[in-house]
Order: sequence, then structure tokens, then C-alpha cells
Amino acid sequence: MVQATGEERAVHLAREAVELFDAGHRDAASRNLREALCISKDNTAVKAALLKIQQEEESGHPLLDLCRRYTARKDEIAGKDAAAYLRTDGLKPPENVALEALKLLLDQRAQSLSEIQDEIISGLVRQNVSVRQYFSDQLQISVTTFFDEIYDRGDGAAVCLDTVVLDPQVWPCEDKRLHCESELFQLFLAKLMESGHDLDGRALKGITRLLAVDASRLQHLVDEEEFEVILTSLDSRLPLELRSQATLATAKYLDVAKETGEKQFSTLINAKIAKGRLNDLIIAFSAVAAVFPVAPGAAAGIFLSEEFTKALGPLVTRDATRKRVEVSILDLLNAACIDRACREYVAKNFSDWLSHTLTNGSDEGSELAAVVLAKIRASEPTQSATKNGEAQEETAGVTDLVQRFKGLMTESKVENISHAVEGLAYSSVEPSVKDQIAKDPQFLCSLISVLKQQTSESSVLYGGLVILSNLTQFLPAMSEEQKKMSQLKKYADASAGHARAPTDPRDEDEAVLDRCGALIDAGVMALLSECGRLASPSVHDLTAKIMLALARRTKSRGALAQQGAIKLLLSLSITKPTQSNTAYETTRNASHALARILISVDPSHIFPSTGFPQATSPVRPLLSLLASPGGATISVDQPRDLLPIFESLLALTNLASYPRDDSPAELIVREGWSVIEELLLSSNSRVQRAACELVCNLMTCESGIIKFADATKRASQRLHIMLALTDADDTATRRAAGGAIAMLTEFDAAVAAVLERPGGVELLIGLCQDEDDALVHRGVVCLQNLTTASGDIGERARAAVRSAEGVEVLTTCLKKTSNPAIIQTGVEALKPLVQPSKC
Repeated sequence: MVQATGEERAVHLAREAVELFDAGHRDAASRNLREALCISKDNTAVKAALLKIQQEEESGHPLLDLCRRYTARKDEIAGKDAAAYLRTDGLKPPENVALEALKLLLDQRAQSLSEIQDEIISGLVRQNVSVRQYFSDQLQISVTTFFDEIYDRGDGAAVCLDTVVLDPQVWPCEDKRLHCESELFQLFLAKLMESGHDLDGRALKGITRLLAVDASRLQHLVDEEEFEVILTSLDSRLPLELRSQATLATAKYLDVAKETGEKQFSTLINAKIAKGRLNDLIIAFSAVAAVFPVAPGAAAGIFLSEEFTKALGPLVTRDATRKRVEVSILDLLNAACIDRACREYVAKNFSDWLSHTLTNGSDEGSELAAVVLAKIRASEPTQSATKNGEAQEETAGVTDLVQRFKGLMTESKVENISHAVEGLAYSSVEPSVKDQIAKDPQFLCSLISVLKQQTSESSVLYGGLVILSNLTQFLPAMSEEQKKMSQLKKYADASAGHARAPTDPRDEDEAVLDRCGALIDAGVMALLSECGRLASPSVHDLTAKIMLALARRTKSRGALAQQGAIKLLLSLSITKPTQSNTAYETTRNASHALARILISVDPSHIFPSTGFPQATSPVRPLLSLLASPGGATISVDQPRDLLPIFESLLALTNLASYPRDDSPAELIVREGWSVIEELLLSSNSRVQRAACELVCNLMTCESGIIKFADATKRASQRLHIMLALTDADDTATRRAAGGAIAMLTEFDAAVAAVLERPGGVELLIGLCQDEDDALVHRGVVCLQNLTTASGDIGERARAAVRSAEGVEVLTTCLKKTSNPAIIQTGVEALKPLVQPSKC
């Protein structure tokens, strides 16, 4: 109903647009048509109206009218309407109209028009090749002249210059394009040097974009003086947007310039340090701090150099005159903690000053000091805090920091929430901190609420997910061989007098499961569902890891499914053709989490008869788990590889039992049979059992039955494997194999395959002699199918059962059991055996 109403309104607006256009009200017609296109651009009536107006408006296009009014009368409303026209999907102006509109704007001085000119020019360049060609032609005449013409019109217009020189389609040859690219890059550099810090970031945006695409060719154009201006824009006192552009430009330049760039960087920083003025020191500290994440080797070399440490040491005093550099030093120390050697240097030389700043510094300084202290303490070895008295002092220090971070995050107004999140992300690697956070349900709810509000802030969201990942991280699983080696190492350390710290009980599985439960109770699924809608691979990676841990808690799986976990995991488990190793881990973790949930829930409660998700949706992600990562061999010594395989088999078994027209069982057989068949022969008894149970459930679909009962040699071989599994040591495996054969022997081809195998009938009779009632029932059903078979196969089957003492075994079985199902089936199996032969 809603859609029909929308379509009707779109048609009404389209017809009205034509009438208004014919009446001369072109602005109103344009607005109506834009709205109609927004509602339904594929509607036939809307398309017809658009075509009619476009054909009639060549001589007086509404975009031209709007641009004329904007440029001649300085009509701001007309300018905004022109920009809106260019933003509307489906409203692309004719090439000649677009070019004329651009010339109307360029005929006016940049200063005489408002900022809306920038948006109009950007829209014209984006939509029309004729406009891009005009830019190219003008740049070929004179790069400098056209640069000056465009640069002052706005950020978007300046970026259009980059867009054009990077578009080979509008250039007569590559040499001319490359020449103009180099000229343009130098003009951006000149503008940056001319404007000092370039507070609007316009020149830096141009430099960064060109370096990002063609840094290897343009690097030689950056001399020491120009590089210094870029580094100056890393000043922590400047706006974040400007610093971000400068960081990108610096990172790309250092990446391609290699040793030359690092030498330039070191020389410039040392020159700033040598001057000794506070302003120069702040710039130097800011630049090194910004470079640490992108070129840690180069930054660490400068940070640990004698000149740098000599300059930094006297500044970390309690002198009030040094407050001006407090934040820049703290930013530097915070960034330096990324490198181990630098982190150890900070811990050794700045711990006292950091502790003092924590309690006596400015609000921002105190927050940063807390983050640096958290990083130092989180990285210190456990042994350092095991001596008498030191453990309590260390724990108390960490606890105080965590309380501070928690307090910051629960305040109604926080200047920089990222400091608190970053501090907690580092602190939460400690078992005591994990326990402290998880046992505060009010704070957990507050943390999740804050992160939901910060999904657009990637650094805050990522840090928050790291906290959740730390809370839900289980100790790595070890094979029996690995456990023995670990034990031997402990003995060796003990004999050498080096006591190894025991595993903290708060990191054991039970404690982690409790924390997972606390997160689920706090509503973490709502946050993770939001994360699944973002386009960030790193966020998806952490989301999948957290979901895998949460799904390990068996009693929470139903709640996770109800709260949307299935849809989230299905979206994360989609395998892309050329995905990276990280993306591969994301899809695998998501698929594994999906398997865990599907083990414990009824498929009919999750997958509706109509709509999404469909019951077949999880099949491919689950089948992808059956292949070991990187093609590793499946063996008993690799339980971490076998666990996803085992749990996937259990989930597929559950899905295969779901009776639907679009049966998951059919898809499982069609796409996963070869690997399932291999797993029937696994040396791991649990994997073999799970594969056998899956095959048993697949006998409910036609494709599964055909694999064993199509009278081919391969089908006969498969049935022989199932017969062999009825004699396995594991009772559950025998049940599954017996159940599969009980269903298969309803078909003559399967009965013939049983008769062909030496000892096949004896194996089925052996089931009837088992102590397990379920196995006895399966064996009796198999014998009933054999003795009631028709034709020559039936005669052979009855003779084989008689010769294997089947009559005596069935008789004994009936005397021993009180199970009515076994009695009824046994009697039916015996009847053909005791009746005289028709021959």
C-alpha cells in the first residue's frame, strides 16, 4: 500500500512538472521532477516527463536559468536549487548546457560569488565529460592561469583539478597529462608554502590526493623546504581535518621516498629541536607523534636519539611554564608506546612525571597521562609484580586507572571520549581489569550505549570493540602434544629456579563464559548488529571474533539468535573472490559462530517459511568450514582446525532435519558431498561421528539416497563404508550408520550392495545383539527391509539372513526386549524367514 501511494505521487508530480514547464514555471517544474525522481526514477510516467522536458529545454534549460539568476542577480536560492539539481539522481544536464553553466560561473570573479559556487562546479565536473574536457583544455593552455581561476572557488573545485589530471579519458596523450599533473602538484605545494598552515586544508587535500595516486613519480618534486611545510601542518594545535590530510601526505611520501624521506624527516626534526623554542618543539613532537603509526621505525629512531632525548628530558618537569608543551609531549609519549623499545624508555624515564600529571595536569593532560600509563602497565611482564607488596601496589594502580576511565565514559559531557576508550582498550588485557569491567553491569550498558553513538568515529568504535574482544578472549586451545610440551617447560623452569606464573583463574573458560553472558545481558548484540552494517574491514574482523566467543556460551545461543545474530553472521560470512587474509579470517570466524548457534536452536524458529533468512542461507558458510585453513591436513594433533569442522557438521546435521520444499539437505548434498564423504574416514572419532550423523540425516532427501542407492559401483562402495561404521567403537557412530542403512535398505539397490559385501548381513545382525536399545531397533529395521525385499534380491537376502542365524538372533531379541517398536518390527522381519519358500 505504501509503495502504491508513492508511485501515484511520483506520477502526479511528473505530470504536474510537465504542466508547469509548459506554463513557463521552469523552477517549479524542476523541483517537482526532482522529487518524482527521488520517489521512483524507474516509473514509466516519470521517465516520459523527464524525456519531454529534456527535449524541450535545450534552448532554455532550468539549470541555465538558475545559474544565470545566481551569477547575475546573486540569487542564493537559485544557486542552492542549481546545486540540488546536480545532486539529484537521474537529472543529468545535457553536455552543452553543463558547459554553458560552468562558463557562467567562471565569468564571475570567485570573490563575487558565495560558497555555493563550489558545489555547483563540483557537480558539473562529476556529471559531465564536456566540463572535464574543458578543464583539461584550459590546463593545457596554462596550468597556472587556470589553477588561479579555480583554486579560490572552494575545496571541491580545487579537488576537481586533481580529478581531471587523473582522468586519462580527457587528455590527448599521456605526456601532456603527466606534465600538467606535475605542474599542478607544484602549484599546490606553492600554495601550501604561501599560506603557512593552510587553515582550510585546500592545498593539502590536492597534494595528498596526487601523492596517493602517483607518489612514486611526484616524490622528487618535494624538497626539504616543502616537506617542512607539510610537517608543520602536523602541529597538534591545528584542526584535526588539516592534521589528517598532512598525516596522509607524510605517510605516502615516506612510503615511496624510503631512506631519502626518512633522512629528510630526521634532519627537519633535529633542526626544530636544536632551535629550542617552544613553538618549534611542539611542532617537532607533534610531527614525530603523527609519524609513529605510519612509519614506526623512522619515528622510533628519532625518539631514541641522543639529541631528541636531551631536548625532551628537561621539559618533563613540574614547572608551570612548561604547561604549554604538556599535551604535545603526552601525545608523543602515547604514540611512542607503539614501539617496544620506546615504550620501555618511557616507562623508565617518564613514569613519575606521568603519575604527577595524572593528578595535577589539565583535564586533557590527565586523560592522556592515564592512557600512557595504561599502555605501560599493560605491557609490563607479569613477573615484575609478583614480589611481596608489589603485586598489590601494581593492581591498585591499574584499578585506579580503570576507575578513572570508567568515570570519564559515564560523564554526560566528555571532551575526548577516545582517550578513555583507548586507555581501557590497553588496560583490559589484564585479567583483573576484565573482571572489574564485567562485574559492573551499569558500566557495561553505558559502554555499549556510548559505542552505539560513536559508530561514525572509527577510532573510538575500534577501541571499544577491542575492549569487548579482550573481555571475551579465551585461552588458546592446545593439543595433547602441546600440553605435554608446556608441562615439560614448567618442569624445566622450576628446576632452573624460574617460576612460571600460573594461569590466572579469571582467564579460564568459565570466567570468560560468564563475561560473555554479562555482555549479552547488557545488550551487546544491538551494537554488533550496527557494526555489521558499516563498511570497515577492521570493525568486521573484531565483530566476528566477538560473535565467535559469545556463541561459545551454549545457554546464550537462543538469545543471540532472537536478537539478530543469524542475519549479522550471514552478512559477515560472505566470501569475496579476492579477499585478504584478514577478510578470510573474518568470514571463517563468522561462519564458525554461525555453526555454534545453529547447533543449539530449532531451524524452524529462525528461518521463516517466507522471507529472509532462508533455511538454505547458512549452508555455504558452514560447508566452507569443512576445508581446513590453508589446506592444512586434518589430524588428531590439530584440534583447533578440527573444532570448526566438528561444529559445522553438527550445525549441518541440524539443518538437514528441517523439512522444507527448498530443503537445506539437497543443497548440502549438491555442494558439500565430496568433503563430507572424506570426513567419514577421519581419524578423529568425534569428527567421524558427526559426519556419520550428518549422512544419516541426509537420507531424508532424494539426492542423499541416490548417492548410495543408484545401483552404481561407487554407490555400493559408499554403502560398504556405512556398513563398516556399524561396527565402530563409538556407540553414537554405530547408531548413525545403522539409522542410515535402515533408511537405505528400503531400496533394492542398497539391499544388493549389503549382500555383495562379505560379512555385510552379519554386521546388521550384530546390531540386533547390542545392549543399546536404539541400535537393536535399527538392526531389526534393517533385517525387516532385507527379508521383505521383492524378487530375486529378496530371495537372496532371506537366504543370507537364515544362513547367518538371523532367525535365532531375532527370536532371542524378541524374547529379551519389552520395547513395542522392536517387537512389532521384529515380528515383521521374522515372518518371511519362517514361512515356507514359494519355490
